[in-house]
Amino acid sequence: MTTSLKKNRKKRGHVSAGHGRIGKHRKHPGGRGNAGGLHHHRILFDKYHPGYFGKVGMRYFHRLRNKFHCPVVNVERLWSMLPQEAKDKASPGNVPVVDVTQHGYFKVLGKGVMNGSQPIVVKAKLVSKTAEKKIKEAGGAVLLTA
Repeated sequence: MTTSLKKNRKKRGHVSAGHGRIGKHRKHPGGRGNAGGLHHHRILFDKYHPGYFGKVGMRYFHRLRNKFHCPVVNVERLWSMLPQEAKDKASPGNVPVVDVTQHGYFKVLGKGVMNGSQPIVVKAKLVSKTAEKKIKEAGGAVLLTA
């Protein structure tokens, strides 16, 4: 940008160039960036960024992710996991069995509605209380596997 278009052009000849006579426009008087967040800028951090400093919770050293690997599926999707021939054969005497671990899920959760209140036997490692309640209300059963 040319000098003639810069705003500072209008301030030429004035001693402080718009930065005040007392404080003086020095480089970084308060420090650069977030400096002084625990000291001279404490009020700003506490007021506008509460909880910025400090730690929360416990650290978990050497957390092995596979211990906590638990993909979930909801009750509303159980009926769609059945193969078509099992759906066709389904009757009060012949209740289809769904093993959710074969589909890559470990836990059954209770979101949604069971399909047409059809009874179904669900095999899973873990089942939530609401899921178990909905499955049993539909006339089905829950089998927990190891």
